[in-house]
Amino acid sequence: MSTVKKAIITDAGFASRYLPITKTIPKAMVPIGAKPVMQLCVEECVAAGIEEIIIVATPGTMAREIYENYFHDKASNVEALLEKQGKAKRFEPVKEVLDFPKITVIEQDANLPYGNGSPILSAKEYVKDEEAFAVLYSDDLIFGGSDVKTLIDTYEKNPEAKAVIAVQEMPEEVWHKYGMVALKENGTLSHIVEKPEKPEDSPSDLTSYGRYLLTPEVFDYLAPANTGLDGELWTVDAITKLAETGDVLVARSEGKWMTTGDPKNYFMALLEYVFDETDYAKDALEMCYNKAKENNI
Repeated sequence: MSTVKKAIITDAGFASRYLPITKTIPKAMVPIGAKPVMQLCVEECVAAGIEEIIIVATPGTMAREIYENYFHDKASNVEALLEKQGKAKRFEPVKEVLDFPKITVIEQDANLPYGNGSPILSAKEYVKDEEAFAVLYSDDLIFGGSDVKTLIDTYEKNPEAKAVIAVQEMPEEVWHKYGMVALKENGTLSHIVEKPEKPEDSPSDLTSYGRYLLTPEVFDYLAPANTGLDGELWTVDAITKLAETGDVLVARSEGKWMTTGDPKNYFMALLEYVFDETDYAKDALEMCYNKAKENNI
């Protein structure tokens, strides 16, 4: 039995790059095929054997109600209508959602500083007594694998670790966009260089993104008083502090990481899903080919 039973999935920003759609729905509810981004994150957790998921939603919006409705409402009226129409099979994907392990939806504590560490800190009471827990940023999707499973497997082989972070090799031309990983001589994490201005400023070709396995010790450093760059509360700052006191392991992703943090990258992730996971991939490829030919690309 796995010792890691809980995961936190964060979606607590206002997603201004997605306006106007995110005025009404949280960003992680935009669809990838027929499923929202958030569901793909949940499925990654399920594939890793996670038993409880805490979704952290943006405060002061309808996000919490939207997630509660999506994951918990039985939609009995829809099921009854489809049965009446002889289309009951179309309701099967809804039943799959309703059969997910326990999903608890909370709002980020509005009193915490801005930053990607605040949603995790908001869920502290749900995970503080766990041996370890997974954290997923819903901006990030993994295709062809479960980073959560990779993180858990790595931790269970090395239970003395303070944390485990997922990494992926990335080409030099994008290093300036991401957090680049510096390693100690023993191959564990030293620190993360955020968005290096020049390639020579990057300590490696390994990019860190929103997949972590943390121990509750992280809350010794992930605290409101410990803001960093731009006055924000950063998860990587707390992880770097953990690396000063023990080993933070670095696990290479066995899948393909893609971000959905902005409309362009979201579209690229959508294409990845369409090409790899749907029965209309051939039609989509043909359309792309014809469009490229039409525009002499």
